[in-house]
Amino acid sequence: MPQNLDAVAVRAWCRLALDALGRAREEIDSINVYPVADGDTGTNLYLTVESASQAVDAAFTGHEPALPSLAETVRAMAHGALIGARGNSGTILSQLLRGMAQVIGAEGEPGSEADHVGGRVLERALRQAAESAYQAVAHPVEGTVLTVATAAADAATGTGGDCGAVARAAYEGACAALDATPGQLAVLGRAGVVDAGGRGLVAVLGALTGALSGESLTPRSTAHLKGSLHAHAHARVEAVECEDVPGDGGGPAFEVIYLLEADDAAVTRLRARLDRLGDSLVVVGGDGLWNVHVHVDDAGAAVEAGVEAGRPHRIRITHFAADDAHTTTRRTAAQPPRERAQRAVVAVVPGEGLAGLYSEAGATTVPARVGEPPASGELVDAIRRAHAREVVLLPNDAELRHTAAAAAEQARTEGVRVALIPTRSAVQGIAALAVHEPDRRFDEDVVAMTSAAGATRYGELAVAERQSWTMAGICQTGDVLGLIDGDVAVIGSEVARTAVSVLDRMLSAGGEMVTLVLGESVPDNVAEHLEKHVRETYLAVDTVVYRGGRQSALLLIGVE
Repeated sequence: MPQNLDAVAVRAWCRLALDALGRAREEIDSINVYPVADGDTGTNLYLTVESASQAVDAAFTGHEPALPSLAETVRAMAHGALIGARGNSGTILSQLLRGMAQVIGAEGEPGSEADHVGGRVLERALRQAAESAYQAVAHPVEGTVLTVATAAADAATGTGGDCGAVARAAYEGACAALDATPGQLAVLGRAGVVDAGGRGLVAVLGALTGALSGESLTPRSTAHLKGSLHAHAHARVEAVECEDVPGDGGGPAFEVIYLLEADDAAVTRLRARLDRLGDSLVVVGGDGLWNVHVHVDDAGAAVEAGVEAGRPHRIRITHFAADDAHTTTRRTAAQPPRERAQRAVVAVVPGEGLAGLYSEAGATTVPARVGEPPASGELVDAIRRAHAREVVLLPNDAELRHTAAAAAEQARTEGVRVALIPTRSAVQGIAALAVHEPDRRFDEDVVAMTSAAGATRYGELAVAERQSWTMAGICQTGDVLGLIDGDVAVIGSEVARTAVSVLDRMLSAGGEMVTLVLGESVPDNVAEHLEKHVRETYLAVDTVVYRGGRQSALLLIGVE
């Protein structure tokens, strides 16, 4: 059956791309040597795709129970990437997605046949993506993500197959081009690495192939990356020694990024002015909204140029290898900076009751709403609100590991020391908080909290939303599912009995403390029943009960 690109496939593509970039983020950051060796390309690409994915999810939510059209979906993707683009690489990726959306959106208008496109349209979309990205960069350089994008389009052209075949050909072409980048750009060759932005694009194209075919792809280029541990260890040092040093008489000191509302003529003048002021100039967008990225020594002049062109907002000014300059310049003599605390805990928490519990323990909380996981920006904002030199971050959800890692990396660029403890449930977070001691050394505190969280098995009760296969068998809509460490272990029809079965399985391996967190709809007598069962069946095991409140899980169970 031919593989076509429709709205559902675009949504799957965004989610797979986000997951792929999350897994590759640290690797990509580590090989980031061009145009500036600031080690953030992987993080910037992740944040850009995260914004695109959220925009697509919002489009689907806004049309429930129906589906958005393909045109609406790809335009949401492109708009989300545009307004969330970070760094040089993220800005270029947003233009690549915009170029694809221009072609796919025109072909996939509502009312068209089945609201999908085939391989020939995807070929044209990839070509438009590469060409529009070149046009957005003031001075294109070969051996970068631009080269990889063009190679992907070249490989896809004339494939003559469906979207799955076209995507696979583009991915293979991108992999080959990525492997060749060290021979095209001197700084990459000296450092012994491939282009970081190109590596990110390969991950995105691999995700597109996976969304269309179900394949799970690992870029061939990773073997090249692992070929020289010495090169990896010294890549960024080599780049600084061999290339201009930002802010040290060689290269520009500041990165300036802002969204701009302006007409085409004003943007043309802006490009010329910013090109004279600095380098790494990328201006992407259209239809009155643009994302401007440039490296300059005079950050104020770059912003003033935007003011003359139109209305700039979401202005971000970063001094390379320093704290966020925009945040610093907003302080005034009348508003001296508030003294930072030494240490804080930031936690993602499901339910108002648990939020109160965590707050009483001194944590800054981020709400986890049902079906709406927090974005990395929300976590970064919470870290800023905590206003501490050192922060322990508790994501309390296995699905948030990449989001939390990206947030931690962003906070580190702002001068905050962040330790991410990979808690997978709120009950593991409770265990970590219980041993938290802000007066001891940071590393010792983190080790103790990590150990406490890791020693806590976690269970959960949920209601099945549809018939499906599980590790415990086939469940029906409305069944009560008992999960242990993330996997379905029990299928039942009644909350209390299912909870007892889950508890017995968890305590069979031993335990000293049981933590129960009841959702809003669970009556108190369920907790009483479970406490009695533990007291009568397991000697010397204590039980503590909390109310999760609204937006919490049906029942959370922790065994320490």
